[in-house]
Amino acid sequence: MKTIFKNILFAVIVLYGVKSFAQQDPAYTQYMYNMSLVNPAYASDDMGILKMGSLYRAQWAGIDGAPRTITLFAHTPINEKIETGINLVHDEIGDVVKETNFNADFAYKLMIDEKSTLSLGLKAGLSFFNADFTQVQLASGNASTDPAFAQIINETFPTIGIGAFYYTDKYYVGLSTPNLLANKHLEGQDGVKTLGAEATHLFLTAGYVLDIDTDFRFKPSFMLRGVKGAPCDVDINANILYQERFEAGIGYRFGDALTGLVNFEVSPG
Repeated sequence: MKTIFKNILFAVIVLYGVKSFAQQDPAYTQYMYNMSLVNPAYASDDMGILKMGSLYRAQWAGIDGAPRTITLFAHTPINEKIETGINLVHDEIGDVVKETNFNADFAYKLMIDEKSTLSLGLKAGLSFFNADFTQVQLASGNASTDPAFAQIINETFPTIGIGAFYYTDKYYVGLSTPNLLANKHLEGQDGVKTLGAEATHLFLTAGYVLDIDTDFRFKPSFMLRGVKGAPCDVDINANILYQERFEAGIGYRFGDALTGLVNFEVSPG
């Protein structure tokens, strides 16, 4: 049964040549800690501090060929007006499809008043796409005899994204799209009619910090992720921060998952 599940979506695209739209960008449960991956305008006022992080996501555990995602990011203010960063996202679906996105971010901060800042950002980089359909294991027959499964595709595409991020010491609101370019990953070749196009994703994020007392803070947050032709993903989270060191809470993605969240500070900064 596992081989039937393995990359069935890509088999359908190749066999039937259906142009479809769906959520393609990886989903992030702890998006509030790696905002720069989806919004190049994400910035902070922590001068002299380099922020780095990594997240790993394994989906549908136990199924052969299940998706895996790893992310790496780093960003730091250059001065009071400019913040820069880099980020990498590596996505795998079995041994068939692998995609790596490497981007550099540039954010320019505009001081609205003493307590609020509007940041405008630009993301640019490259996407490395690899699809080896010879690795697909069919329930019956030999994949190598079918021209639809004899393709090995290696392509490199440019990526350009934009974003806006408004924040104060109490709340933030962000709107962004990590990639404006609708790159075509799969096109008709070798007598097989196929099409797999990257769609533009839109991210809306927001969060608030409420002081409960001197030790505890309540931190609700929200993310909406949308793309044309597919239902919107909506995440809501609620965290409690204790003494600026330990944080715990729950998150819910509508119609999909309930998650537990834990975060702690190893050392100041």
